[in-house]
Amino acid sequence: MTAPALPPVVDTETWQHRLEELRAREKAATRELDAIAAERRRLPMVEMPDYTLEGEDGPVRLADVFDGKRQLIVYHHMWFTGKEWQCPGCTGFTSQFTRLEFLDAYDARFVVVTQGPIKEALAYRHRVGNRMTWYSTAGSPFGTDMGAPPDGGFAVNVFLRDGDIVYRTWHTAGRGTEQLSHTFPLIDLLPYGRQEEWQDSPENWPQSPTYSRWPSSKNIAALYGPEAEDAR
Repeated sequence: MTAPALPPVVDTETWQHRLEELRAREKAATRELDAIAAERRRLPMVEMPDYTLEGEDGPVRLADVFDGKRQLIVYHHMWFTGKEWQCPGCTGFTSQFTRLEFLDAYDARFVVVTQGPIKEALAYRHRVGNRMTWYSTAGSPFGTDMGAPPDGGFAVNVFLRDGDIVYRTWHTAGRGTEQLSHTFPLIDLLPYGRQEEWQDSPENWPQSPTYSRWPSSKNIAALYGPEAEDAR
């Protein structure tokens, strides 16, 4: 096996100069993200119908999913009927979120909604060690209306509640969900990056098929599920 290529070795002054050049671009990107966030705060919103979802304790109105908060982030977890292991991307993505209490200070909540029946969804959540609150939209058009139809589709939606009226304020899907993740920002800091074939990398950098380094849902369960918890 051929060893992967290495970045060129330079003196400290040259390295610092190249870092400062990159830092200028990083700061420009940060300012652009600030501007995008400012525009997001100025988006109009759309009033939602009075959807009913299914929670651990039974039916629950969308307005009550907020649990008293005014703002709500919903991750729509992809679900495939009859599958033992659901989407590894969604399973891995939501496994990151274990400490969400900081959202209380912002009058906000973050939950998972999936098309799976609530009993199956809760059983899967337990199996993979997920700690977020889950709801099912199996008996409601909510998931489809929000861009996450049955047997495919994942998305993030953000809502604002004014009394019993709920408004949709933002939506994204695909790679737009990456900004909520800490995994990709960490990996992108590494010299070899994500090591996926689609990325622009120097010659002879290690690269492999897209998704091939992602853990499977079964592996995530082994890392974070009840058996792993018992072993700690």
